[in-house]
Amino acid sequence: MRQLRGKLAPYLLSLPSWVYLLVFFLIPLGSMLGMALAEGNPLVGYTMSDNFSEFSQAISNYGDAFIRSFWYGTASTVITLLMAYPVAYWIAFYGGRHKSTFLFLIMLPFFVSFVIRVLAWEFILSDNSFVLGPLKEVGILPENFRILSTQWAVIGGLVYNSFAYYVLPLYVVLEKIDRRLVRAANDLYASPATAFLKIILPLSAPGVFAGFLLVFVTNVGDFVNAALLGGPGTYMIGNIIQDAFFLNQNYPMAAALSSILMLMLMLAILLYSKMFGTDTIQEYAA
Repeated sequence: MRQLRGKLAPYLLSLPSWVYLLVFFLIPLGSMLGMALAEGNPLVGYTMSDNFSEFSQAISNYGDAFIRSFWYGTASTVITLLMAYPVAYWIAFYGGRHKSTFLFLIMLPFFVSFVIRVLAWEFILSDNSFVLGPLKEVGILPENFRILSTQWAVIGGLVYNSFAYYVLPLYVVLEKIDRRLVRAANDLYASPATAFLKIILPLSAPGVFAGFLLVFVTNVGDFVNAALLGGPGTYMIGNIIQDAFFLNQNYPMAAALSSILMLMLMLAILLYSKMFGTDTIQEYAA
């Protein structure tokens, strides 16, 4: 009996995770795929079928939105990494007893509603705002210069709203790095740049990878920044899905778009993990 309990213990301990995965991922995913294959409308209802035409129509009609979403997601993730890494590095190595205060200041804007923060940037980036208006008056910027309703406004909004999600995992990993390794590199006459490239950067790989998962996935599927900071030419696939659900009430098309987006994200993450080397990341994390 004791041997049986020992064999079942790992499965019983992981049971809550499997139940959570089943209830909040597999069942909703199956429902979404079923809706993508359904035929009908909200008035008469939907019937299950083997209609795969929604998937081909989704790709042919909204392929540019998929490409745009992945471009915005990739660009914003890379920019966020380049901005977040120095901040996390400085806090971890030079923050001293004020580390918690610096992290709190980074998280402070997130106590305000996500939509309100994006609306604030819409006001800041408007053509005659207190930022661009004076620059146009003194002739530094031309009168027709604008940021709002461009792709860079959307990417900037994505960067701003995902900044903390990259700083936190990077900080956690950088904080765990044994400082004796850095001092040993200095004792061996390694330059600060060499010590960073050979020791700190490889050891921070788990934080880079975790931040990528958090930022890239959420940014590709975002629709608020594109709706408030962009224009019709900057619509992301999240905006198309939102319109299909709530405006057009075309639930099969919306489900097909969501399914394709999820599949593309999973393939992108798999490709990234293969290129990055998950085995190496696990070695560094250990």
